[in-house]
Amino acid sequence: MSPASGMLLDETPLFDPSLLQDLDWSSNTVSFSPPVSPSQPGEGLVLRPLCPADLDRGYYKVLSQLTVAGDVTKEQFRANFEHMKRTGDYYVIVVEDTNLGQIVATATLIIEHKFIHSCAKRGRIEEVVVSDVCRGKQLGKLLVSALTLLSKKLQCYKITLECKQKNVEFYKKFGYTASDETYMQCRFSD
Repeated sequence: MSPASGMLLDETPLFDPSLLQDLDWSSNTVSFSPPVSPSQPGEGLVLRPLCPADLDRGYYKVLSQLTVAGDVTKEQFRANFEHMKRTGDYYVIVVEDTNLGQIVATATLIIEHKFIHSCAKRGRIEEVVVSDVCRGKQLGKLLVSALTLLSKKLQCYKITLECKQKNVEFYKKFGYTASDETYMQCRFSD
């Protein structure tokens, strides 16, 4: 292994971790019992930005519980990570079980820059997934709450997400409402 490829999977965060640490959790609209927060997500758990080393901590294993994640090399992962980091518009957060050294939950906030609304920003939440072995620990609520507050902190004029009908009630807890718009797609591959 060359020295360059040996450095592929390091602990560099995708974005400044203080953005999560400095969230105004008092403005969170969802209750947690027992209480959890970005700084205290639960026993042996850490909420933080994605880093390249998370590929070896089961990041794709968790994503594959949501959809087809595909096969990705370390080089592909690192290149995509660097692209996301350079743009500054991707906020992928993970929950790591530090006892297992494994990623057990993840969600993504993408910031879109608009010309409308006086060149405003719009947030979009995607890929919210909690490992089947960690469901029931309020991690989904924590992820959505954290990204919703982060989008507000980043001065987005709105935040949206797409979900299955069966998950609508879950997202309503956070203040999300169904839109009059219809979600449509044109797929080019599976």
